[in-house]
Amino acid sequence: MLKQSLKWATGAMVGVGLAFSAQAETVKIGWTAWSDAEFVTKLTKRILEERLDQEVELTQTDIAPQYQGLAGSDIDMMLMSWQPGTHADYIEKHAGDFVNLGPLYTHARLGWIVPTYVPESELSSIEDLKKDSVREKLDGTITGIDPGAGLTRLSKQAVEDYGLDGYDLQTSSGAAMTAALDRATRRDEWIVVTGWSPHWKFGAYDLRYLEDPEGSLGGAEHIDALTRKGFYQDHVEVASVVSRIQIPLEMLQDYMYQARESSYEEAVDAFMEEQSQYVDYWVTGEL
Repeated sequence: MLKQSLKWATGAMVGVGLAFSAQAETVKIGWTAWSDAEFVTKLTKRILEERLDQEVELTQTDIAPQYQGLAGSDIDMMLMSWQPGTHADYIEKHAGDFVNLGPLYTHARLGWIVPTYVPESELSSIEDLKKDSVREKLDGTITGIDPGAGLTRLSKQAVEDYGLDGYDLQTSSGAAMTAALDRATRRDEWIVVTGWSPHWKFGAYDLRYLEDPEGSLGGAEHIDALTRKGFYQDHVEVASVVSRIQIPLEMLQDYMYQARESSYEEAVDAFMEEQSQYVDYWVTGEL
């Protein structure tokens, strides 16, 4: 009887030790250098570290390697899965290789964007880009972002759908896109950029989306948190917290603009202080 009790106690202690070890392991989160991804990822890191005492490591990379990282368990989580349209190809390719914890925010969208000083009478729709006068003012250029981004894939499709002969879809990065937008707006020059909401640029400049009658760039999107398979079992508390995170789009955009004006760290500080009721619910699940 004593031997059985000792065996049970030893097994229980080993089980507790394994659970503690799993929780103590560093959680690896992949992120892309997009404004919304940076804010949400750094906010999540702060919450997990300060409220759960969970060590977190951030790995900055493009979107495709993040899906591959989840499939190969090289990272534990990504907080930037645009669904249902933008990342459809990645989701189809890696179906079954990840677990979806649900949306972090909704009512997001993709599109092509112009400053509001560009007259709507001349350019209100992607269709208008076929006008010779419009193409000349834009120097036949559409300013894009990362080559591997879902938005870039859809933008290439839009060029084809609308027959935009004579246009060059320039790809580089989100930062290069906003730098080009800033230069153009300071000079009141015409520019079309590929973009999305939420983004701090809508707080910095007066902008509007071009109409997309063909629907090439998709409709409303939600941005979800994905984990590798088995992550919930290894980190049930972390997964539970992340599954409760939802941020209203306008609130997120406000803090993204604050981050642009100061730093992401200061914007996260402000959110933790000013939106503590959200953070408390995400951590505890109690209203």
